[in-house]
Amino acid sequence: MRILAVLGEGGHTKEMVRLVELLGEGYEFGYVLVADDDLSEKKITVPGPIFRVIRPRDKAHNLPNDVRKFLVCAWQAWRAVRRFRPLAMISTGPSVAVPVALVCKLMGVKVIFVETGSRVTALSTTGRIMYRLADLFLVQWEPLLEKYPRAVYAGRLW
Repeated sequence: MRILAVLGEGGHTKEMVRLVELLGEGYEFGYVLVADDDLSEKKITVPGPIFRVIRPRDKAHNLPNDVRKFLVCAWQAWRAVRRFRPLAMISTGPSVAVPVALVCKLMGVKVIFVETGSRVTALSTTGRIMYRLADLFLVQWEPLLEKYPRAVYAGRLW
């Protein structure tokens, strides 16, 4: 079974690498990373093809520029999904997960989202979007189940 893992930076990558290790050897992994993230690739412990996409938004939040970058990112994600042909996509929280998940949904790929462990009482911005988009939405803290009943508590990755 092929799984497309979307890595972010810092803690998102650390959680995703841990999750890939926990899933074990019965899967074939491909990875999506933002183009300017040089560190995450070095942290990957289970080999697989790597697909680079543009960062879908800047910290400056320029709406026209963010829309353009989101569309470019979605186009690059579409090419990655078409080449790798995963059965599922999984992410632990970076914003790049949103365009990749949207493309996966449109192409019939199951979307699994794990809210980052740093969110204890409220979802992240990406988490609020992915809650509506994901086929399976996992949280690492039980208090989140009160606000988000469709979520599934899965324990912590750390």
